[in-house]
Amino acid sequence: METVATKTIWTIDPTHSEVQFKVRHLMVSTVTGQFNKFDGRLETEGDDFTNANVYFTADIDSITTNNEQRDGHLKSADFFHAEEHPQMVFESTSMTKVGQERYELAGTMTIRGINKPIVLNVDYGGQMEDFYGNHKAGFEITGTIKRKEFGLMWDAVTEAGGVVVSDEVKLALSIQITKQK
Repeated sequence: METVATKTIWTIDPTHSEVQFKVRHLMVSTVTGQFNKFDGRLETEGDDFTNANVYFTADIDSITTNNEQRDGHLKSADFFHAEEHPQMVFESTSMTKVGQERYELAGTMTIRGINKPIVLNVDYGGQMEDFYGNHKAGFEITGTIKRKEFGLMWDAVTEAGGVVVSDEVKLALSIQITKQK
């Protein structure tokens, strides 16, 4: 008799998660920003995250870099164009175990309506039951994208010839998920 694994649904706990990005400014320092409103879910075979199906969204209007003028510029047509493209979306194509507590998460990122394949590094933090009997799991996710590939084309050069904003954007997510009962 063949055993069929049970599908398990996990959802992001936004109060215990962070979605950040880092980009070089003037090529001498780094500006950190984050999305304050995001959602996501994973579908797994039981409690095994290998081959999990991952779906994630972040609301562009929730972007913050602790500078209101810069945040407004990022939401404008120069960058994310939040009015026409209110969400950034990631949908996985594979999640492969590459080490004892490491995965490689491949999928399609959609920003400004442009879809591009990306690969993210995932460090698995383990599982634990919280004080309320909820089953939790945690992950640190990192990767790099090129913003211009997604239509975030604004560019400027200083009088000295320096680049104002790097094309390379580092992603850093700290995600806690809750197993749905």
